[in-house]
Amino acid sequence: MTILSQFRREPAAIRRAGPRRASGGVLLPALLLLMVLMLCAVAYIVYVLWPRWPGGPVSLDAPELPITIAGIAFDVPPASIRVPIQRRPGAHDRVDLAFMWPSLKPGVAGAKLPTPEALAGSMPALDRIFITIASAGEAMAPAERVRTIYPRYASVEPVSGPTGLALLAFREGTPYQGEDLIYDAVTPEDFLVRCTRNGAGATPGTCLYERRIEEAADIVVRFPRDWLDDWQAVAGGIDRLIQDLRPPSRAVPAAAGNR
Repeated sequence: MTILSQFRREPAAIRRAGPRRASGGVLLPALLLLMVLMLCAVAYIVYVLWPRWPGGPVSLDAPELPITIAGIAFDVPPASIRVPIQRRPGAHDRVDLAFMWPSLKPGVAGAKLPTPEALAGSMPALDRIFITIASAGEAMAPAERVRTIYPRYASVEPVSGPTGLALLAFREGTPYQGEDLIYDAVTPEDFLVRCTRNGAGATPGTCLYERRIEEAADIVVRFPRDWLDDWQAVAGGIDRLIQDLRPPSRAVPAAAGNR
C-alpha cells in the first residue's frame, strides 16, 4: 500500500509543478523584450549625443557665408577661408582668412605655395594679407595693451620711420625684443602696428594690426613690414576688408585702428 500510494501521489506533484514551469515560460520572453527595448533606447541616446564630424566644406565659389564669432556677425567669402573645416556657416571660435594684395580678392582659390628653390633664393614677393577673427574672451583689448603693457618694454624716445610714421623699438631682454611699435606720428589711434624686423636671408618682417569689434571679437591682420612704405594704402585696405566682412547693418566705422 505504501508503494502504491507513493505512485498515486506523484502525478499530483507533477501537476502542481506544471503551472510554475508555465509561468516561468511566459516571463522569459517578456524580460527579453524589455532588455531589447532598453538596449534600443540606450543606442538612440548614444546616437543623438555622440559628437559627429561636421559636414563637408562649402565650395570656394559659393556666396558669402554668414558666420558668428562671439555673437558678432560676419559675411565671409568661402574662397578667403584658409582652413577647409572652417568653410561652413554658423558659429565659430575663429576663422583664418587670406586676401590678395592689392586687389583684396579672396586669396585661397588657386593659391600656390612657393617652391623650395624660390625660398632658397632671394626674398619672395608676398602678395597676400592674412586676417584672423577670434573670440576675445578674457584677453586684454588692443588699445589697453598699448596704454599699459607696451610702455613697460619699449624705448623712451621714438625715431622716424617710413614717411609719416614714428617707430618705437622694444628693448632687448623683454618679451617683445626684436620688434618695433610703428604708428601714425600725428594720430596714433588711427594706425598702429607691432612689427618684427627683417631677418637674414628670405625671412621678411611681419606686422600685426589689431582691432576689437564690439568688445567681443578680435581681428588680427598680418602683412609684410615692407608694405609700410605705402602704409596709407595698407591702412585703407584693412579698413575696406573689415567693412566688407561685416553685414551692411553692422559695418564698423573706418579708421578705427586698434580700438
